[in-house]
Amino acid sequence: MTMDDLEHRVVRYWTARSHDFGAVRKNELGSAMGRRWLEELENHLPKDRTLDILDVGTGTGFFAILMAKLGHRVTGIDLTPAMLEEASALAEHLGLAITFRQMDAQNLDFPDESFDVVLSRNLTWTLPEPEQAYAQWYRVLRPCGLLLNFDADYAENIRSESTQNCSVAPDSPYGHVGMTEALVEENNAITLAMDLGQKRPAWDEKKLRKIGFTVCRTDLTLGRRVLGEADLVNAPMFGILAQK
Repeated sequence: MTMDDLEHRVVRYWTARSHDFGAVRKNELGSAMGRRWLEELENHLPKDRTLDILDVGTGTGFFAILMAKLGHRVTGIDLTPAMLEEASALAEHLGLAITFRQMDAQNLDFPDESFDVVLSRNLTWTLPEPEQAYAQWYRVLRPCGLLLNFDADYAENIRSESTQNCSVAPDSPYGHVGMTEALVEENNAITLAMDLGQKRPAWDEKKLRKIGFTVCRTDLTLGRRVLGEADLVNAPMFGILAQK
């Protein structure tokens, strides 16, 4: 299967899930988990100035909305139009001015040094060429700009045959809502197809330093701290902070 085939498969999957996924993110925004995410991000951001922030793989706009509520200038990009429709509708409902654009995270259509911060959550595991994406994110960051990336080794969770978070209540702030057997099978197939076969986040840190980031730290406690019991036992979420 070619890289293009994989990307089209990813778009089809997330198109099918966009509405239910958006409902979960709305729940998360109003939850204690959402407040913990806001505190987590604020702890890392430069203070006392308005930032230009790029939310890569924005999905239905969760991070973009949190950052816009703080008064920052935010652009959210995603490959899936249906996700962007959900994000735009939610931002409009909340009265927030956020720019949403359809774009490939691995090939950004922005000039060099356009942003102070690049954010991403649960994206790099879906990318056929994550190292290329990291290089693009480095390119669009200004000097001393920050990359904050949050992800997990979801392929390991599938190999463990865990059913954690596979079926949750409609008002849940995290997990899979509205999943059919066919969607579960497709999610698992895509995840295993994208598996790097490398230990993460050690792989990520090595690649980021090679690209040119001068500071790179990983946080293996992020998932338990922010997601609590929803953090996957077999694929805990990790955080990466890198500075250009």
